[in-house]
Amino acid sequence: MARDIDNPILHAQAVEMFTDDILPTIQLMYEQDGIPDMPARREGWNNWTDSLCKNEQISDWQYENWDHPPCNE
Repeated sequence: MARDIDNPILHAQAVEMFTDDILPTIQLMYEQDGIPDMPARREGWNNWTDSLCKNEQISDWQYENWDHPPCNE
């Protein structure tokens, strides 16, 4: 169900937060060999945006339509 968010986080902000705060943990846990674990990164992004949506920091539309960040491509 769509809902409006008064002051949503923008995609660029979410990407920056993910890259700075979430990605280092993924790298530490799954990329000890130096090879990017793209499934782990994508799952991390999906979990991250899901939590933002559930906490009403982004709208349902944002959650359903945002692309993955460049670090996940």
